[in-house]
Amino acid sequence: MILVLDIGTTTLRAAVVDDDLAIVALSAVASPPDTPMPGLVEFDATAMARLALEAAHNVLARAQEPVEAVGITTQQASTVVWDRRTGEPIAPALGWQDLRTVIECITAKAEHGIALAPNQSATKLAWLLDHVDGARDRDLCFGTVESWLAWTLSGGELHVTDHTNAAVGGLLLPDASGWNDRVLDALGIPAAVLPQLVDSSGVVGTATALPGAPPIAALVGDQQGSLVGQGCVRPGRAKITFGTGAMLDICRGGEAPASAQRDEHGTFPIVAWSHDGQLTWGVEAIMLSAGTNVEWLRDDLGLIATSAESHDVASSVPSTEGVVYVPALLGLGTPSWDFGARGSLFGVTRGTTRAHVVRAVLEGVAQRGADLVESAEADTGLTIESLRIDGGMSANPTFVQALANAVGRPVEISPVAEATTLGAAFLAGLAVGRWSDIAEADRAWQPQRVVEPAGALDRVAWGKALERSAAWIPELSALDFS
Repeated sequence: MILVLDIGTTTLRAAVVDDDLAIVALSAVASPPDTPMPGLVEFDATAMARLALEAAHNVLARAQEPVEAVGITTQQASTVVWDRRTGEPIAPALGWQDLRTVIECITAKAEHGIALAPNQSATKLAWLLDHVDGARDRDLCFGTVESWLAWTLSGGELHVTDHTNAAVGGLLLPDASGWNDRVLDALGIPAAVLPQLVDSSGVVGTATALPGAPPIAALVGDQQGSLVGQGCVRPGRAKITFGTGAMLDICRGGEAPASAQRDEHGTFPIVAWSHDGQLTWGVEAIMLSAGTNVEWLRDDLGLIATSAESHDVASSVPSTEGVVYVPALLGLGTPSWDFGARGSLFGVTRGTTRAHVVRAVLEGVAQRGADLVESAEADTGLTIESLRIDGGMSANPTFVQALANAVGRPVEISPVAEATTLGAAFLAGLAVGRWSDIAEADRAWQPQRVVEPAGALDRVAWGKALERSAAWIPELSALDFS
C-alpha cells in the first residue's frame, strides 16, 4: 500500500493505492484559492496542510493497513515562504495563476535579459521577499507546494524539492543541475532560502506526522505524475490532462535541452521525472482554457445544467452545422501564446440551436488538443501514435470522439480521471523496491477504453477561426514572456 497526497489547484486528494495501481481508499476535499482582486490568486498554506493531513488520516483509517511509502504530487509553481524556526508562512501563498508580477517579468527581461513568466515561482518569491515587512531579515524557507507538504509531514526536518517542480519555476539552470545564480542575483534572492534538490523517485525522509512514520519516497509535479500514471515513460508516449486548462506532456528521453525557453512551436522543455540521479526529459504544450469552457456554458450562459449534460445536448445533433468555437477565454497558449486572443463563435445562423453551440464548444477544445499534438511533434521530431488522456473532460464521450477525429489517431482513456495519483504511487513504489524499473509503468497501463477516429474535423475552417480570434486585445497580445 502507498499513500498519495495529490494537491491540485482547487481540490486536494488523499488516496491509498495498492501494488496493482488500484485506488482502495480516496478522500477528496475542495480547497480553492482566494482571488482578492482580479489577477491575484492566493491561498492559506497552513489551512492546505491541515486539510491534507486530515485527508491522509481519513484514508489510512479506512484502508486499515499500514502503507509502505508516501508519494506527493502537486500543482506546480505556487509559492510558499515560511519561517524556518517557527514553520509559519510569512504571508498568503501565491498561486501559480497569480499575475501580480507581470511588471517584474518585463523588467527582468529588459534590464537583465532573463525571460521569466508570471506563472513561474521566481518573481513570486522575489515579490514576497520585497513586500512582506522584515522578510529579508529573517531565516526563511521557500518552496512550492510539494516542498511545503514534505516539511509539514516531516515535522520540519525536510526542506526539499524535486527536479520536476524546480525546473518549471524559473530558478533552475537549463540542465536542472542546480540553481541559477544569474537569476538569483537579478531578483535579489538569497540561496539560503532555497530547498535541496532531490529525485522525483527516491526516499528523502520520514513522514513522522502520519501513523507508522512511513518514508516519503516520491515528489512530482502534477502533470509529470499524470505522464507516469498513464505509462508515458518512453520517447513518443504522450498524454493530455483535460482539466480547467489542458496540458500535453510527451516523454523525450535523457538528453537535456539546450535552453529552458519556449521552442519554435510553442512548447516548453520539462523534467519528466528523476530517479537514481538520472533525469528524463519531456516537452509540455499548454491550453489555457479547456473545462473552463464547459463551466461557462453551465454557469454563465445557462445552456446546460451540469457539465455531464454537455454530452447529452451535443450528441443530439450530428454536427455543428458549420459553427466553430475558439476556446480562448484566457487567451491562447501553445503554439501562438497570444494572451490577447479571446473566445469566439463563428458561423452562427438563424438555424443555430443550443445543441450546435454546445457541440461547437466541445469540438473547439478538441481542435485545440490537436494543435497541442501537432506542436509537440514539430518541436520534438517524435510521432505520437496514440494519445492518452485523463482529467474531467475524459468522461465526456462526445468530446473524446471529437478529439480522436481532430488528432486522427486512437485516444486511450485513463481508468481513473486523475492519473496523477497513480503516477505518484508508482514513483514512490519504485523508490522502495515495489517495482524494479520505470518501464513497468508502461506495461501496467490499461486504458478504460480506446476511441478510434470516426471521421475528421475541419482543420482548415479551424485555422481561419483561430486567425480571426487572434490579437483581440492588442496590448495583451504584445506581451511576450519567452
